[in-house]
Amino acid sequence: MRGALRAWALALATAVAGSSGCKRAAPVPVGGPAPSVSGLSSAESAQVLARVGNKTITLGDFVAALDHMDSFDRMRYQAPERRKELLEEMIDVALLAEDARTKGLDHDPEVEQETREILRDALLKQVREGFQTPSDIPETEVSAYYEAHRPDFRDPERRRVAAIVLRRAADADEVLAESRATAADWGALVRRHSVAPSGDAGGPPELAGDLGFVSPPGDPRGVNSRVPEEVRAAVYEIADVGGVLSRVVPAGGQFYVVRLQSKTPPHDRTLDDASRMIRVKIAQEKARAGEEQFVASLAARYPVAVDETALGAVKVEIKDAGR
Repeated sequence: MRGALRAWALALATAVAGSSGCKRAAPVPVGGPAPSVSGLSSAESAQVLARVGNKTITLGDFVAALDHMDSFDRMRYQAPERRKELLEEMIDVALLAEDARTKGLDHDPEVEQETREILRDALLKQVREGFQTPSDIPETEVSAYYEAHRPDFRDPERRRVAAIVLRRAADADEVLAESRATAADWGALVRRHSVAPSGDAGGPPELAGDLGFVSPPGDPRGVNSRVPEEVRAAVYEIADVGGVLSRVVPAGGQFYVVRLQSKTPPHDRTLDDASRMIRVKIAQEKARAGEEQFVASLAARYPVAVDETALGAVKVEIKDAGR
């Protein structure tokens, strides 16, 4: 369902949940008195735009659905005919929800679970509205974080790897012996011998066999899925840019002739460079902590009991796992 109707769907989902015994009130009303929405008075919010069975779609419902859109989506509904289309879609949602409830689908375990998840997301969104945004984080807090995490802002040397990949060690030894000259010779060797050529075949020959950048072994930020760890370590044995390692590197059942394409020296990011990233990280950490605290407060209000014996007896069967 499009995001434009999420608020309305949430209201209906909550109404359906209410018919199953849930006592929570709908955040967007489905009929009945409507609170002020987006500058509307209570009377304006309660104005009925459409009736669907014993439910109503009010002006407040309609404006709330618009308010929940992002700016780009909202622009589509400046024209009256577009707004009529939105109301028709809301009516369709209401009709389908009403028929689903009469058929007992609101008691389906999957529907009930999806309803709970919608309610969860709506509640957490409401909780997050009180959290600090990245721009709200004080400069002193940003600076303190930077000083406490200096190693995180020290970018290591990065090296760009190229390789000729072969299936047999003897072939790799022969190719290594050939790779002693110019960049053009390297490109020709890649195109002629590598079982996994990469890079643009019509591009500069010195970029033939390019596998991308890696940082020193052991640095988790420098992992490259295209570069086996043995090759990653080997490229740091090469002294000069353009140089080819003097030995073949076996990895993953294949054999690599490894070349150092280029390298970038280590670099310390300044506080100004890192400020935005730090603000986002601090805001995310505070939001996560706030959500955990909120959930813990709910657990204190609504006691939770888990039957560990029953949980331990659950069997998970995986069919056709060997295929």
